[in-house]
Amino acid sequence: MARMTIAIILISFLCNEAGIVFGDIGTATSYNPPYLPTKCHGNRQDQFPPGNLFVSVGEGLWDNGAACGRRYRLRCLSGNNRPCKDGTIDVRVVDFCRKTPCPSTILLSSDAFSAVSHSQSTKINVEYIQL
Repeated sequence: MARMTIAIILISFLCNEAGIVFGDIGTATSYNPPYLPTKCHGNRQDQFPPGNLFVSVGEGLWDNGAACGRRYRLRCLSGNNRPCKDGTIDVRVVDFCRKTPCPSTILLSSDAFSAVSHSQSTKINVEYIQL
């Protein structure tokens, strides 16, 4: 029993130290207002979640519009000049990327980007998982 407990503690420690990833990996950039109209709900203000933690997604996640309203938990993994803050945020999809080509997998609202990165002007690598 003691060996099992030690093994579990050791595996847990190694998972944290090795930075094991459990979700999908992509890139994220920040995008700024105006946020309306969106492809999901046009000019409706109530589509934006509390704290303005929302995203616009590229073709890979858009799923012909089925992505509208999906929620993702994401965290910053890396980027130039160590931009990442600790922790995760939960975001909601409200739009399709308006730029062609889209500059990243996920475009975070300026508030969402500030929650995970110290720098607004950089592209970061993120891990994300659908909730």
